[in-house]
Amino acid sequence: VQLQASGGGLVQAGGSLRLSCAASGSIFFINIMGWYRQAPGKQRELVASIARGGNTNYADSVKGRFTISRHNAKNTVYLQMNSLMPEDTAVYYCNAENIEKLGRVNYWGQGTLVTVSS
Repeated sequence: VQLQASGGGLVQAGGSLRLSCAASGSIFFINIMGWYRQAPGKQRELVASIARGGNTNYADSVKGRFTISRHNAKNTVYLQMNSLMPEDTAVYYCNAENIEKLGRVNYWGQGTLVTVSS
């Protein structure tokens, strides 16, 4: 399974960006899709996740500002980021949990850089 992320870039504080991530390859059944981020010198952290049925989970720091959604038929997950703040600056990685013969396997995208200037 390959994950291709896009949509990162440079934006001023208060602005918006939309990230997309499409999965392709040997897809059996993608259960959970999500976005993680890693800022310089920090550990990778969960930003938001969404189950196939639509249940969502958000980090407290992005609640009310970010919205995760997905298109199951396209195996694509989106992250709408509004009211961006400098502390949102990070490399954003998409993640997908594929249910395969041997069990659940997690895949990662290549990362897309989001830079928020003050």
